[in-house]
Amino acid sequence: MVLTDTAVRNAKPKAKAYKVSDSLGLYLLVNPKGSKLWRLKYRINGVERKLAIGPYPQFTLAEARAARDAARKQVAHAIDPNYAKRQARIEASLRAENSFAKVAGELIEKRQTEGVSPRTLEKYQWVLKLFSAEFVRRPVAEINPAELLHELKHQERRGKFETAKRMRSFASRVFRYAAATARAERDPAQMLLGALIQPKAKHFAAITEPTEFGALLRAIEDYSGDPAVMHALKLTPHVFQRPGELRQMEWAEVNFNKAVWTLPPAKMKMRQPHAVPLSRQALAILKTMHGLTGNGKYVFPSVRTRARPMSENTVTAALRRMGYTKDQMTAHGFRTSASSLLNESGKWNPDAIERALAHMVSGEIRRIYNQSAYWAERVAMAQWWSDYLDELREGGNR
Repeated sequence: MVLTDTAVRNAKPKAKAYKVSDSLGLYLLVNPKGSKLWRLKYRINGVERKLAIGPYPQFTLAEARAARDAARKQVAHAIDPNYAKRQARIEASLRAENSFAKVAGELIEKRQTEGVSPRTLEKYQWVLKLFSAEFVRRPVAEINPAELLHELKHQERRGKFETAKRMRSFASRVFRYAAATARAERDPAQMLLGALIQPKAKHFAAITEPTEFGALLRAIEDYSGDPAVMHALKLTPHVFQRPGELRQMEWAEVNFNKAVWTLPPAKMKMRQPHAVPLSRQALAILKTMHGLTGNGKYVFPSVRTRARPMSENTVTAALRRMGYTKDQMTAHGFRTSASSLLNESGKWNPDAIERALAHMVSGEIRRIYNQSAYWAERVAMAQWWSDYLDELREGGNR
């Protein structure tokens, strides 16, 4: 006699577990504590087996019968339903292990081991969080270009063109890593080149007119506030390195006797070591700071704790308090100012200026040559530049 929904619902527990049969091997197992479980009895290769379909009421009578019919079809094709169920569970687990999020996490760990800067790792984590939860759970090998494009277009509709570009670039890294580790066969992100709106190039605002730059230097001289911020502001125009490199400056990197600041590859954008000659003025600023923070790790520590460097927006925030807007001057703009004014002076080899700015020079041989051949010129240029800054600050303009 086949079961009905009412009979299944009204089946009461007894002292011992018992079965209530339906048809074609399907039955309901009622346990003493009240749970009701669907089971299927079947034979394959002459051996009787049992398949656990699932609990009632999560599986209704109709759903249990549908599962029974599917299992019987497998048996008819000499497939053991229990084996197929186990394989499906394994495949689901493997898909989860090879999800976009999992592979991306592995890639980030790999890059960390390779010595990528903490800032770059932070950017990777930030970009990964921009993808939807549904997308990052998808097996990386099953993601198609349309799915990825949907994620990117969501950012474009919000006007986040640069963000969409970064997401595509990061996704491409993930897919290429998945392919390299035999978990994907292609890079869907590569197929989307040209599909996104190209963001307009952003240029860091900078003052390049000597008289105006002199006024900025006077404003910096009059700035009052946290000593670390004040001296970071004063040192920035003298060394004109990237804001992130200066704020993470460590005392171990400064050699007062040789008048040089040596940055390790891990801190450099181009992952090449970089030495910065220090003028008398730069050394004076650093010696003053040494009296304040020389017993710690960082030259310019955070106002909250000396265990961390000052935040990345500190110098820019100081410029804003001095009255300079984002369209007038930025922390990164000091590099543009130095590059422009040094080149306009006509006194220095453009390659020496580029090397001072830690810009990558094409060609390994040329890069090695520049590291050595222009050092003497860079030392002289550093002192000339600081003397020039003093003159501009005093109102001169040569």
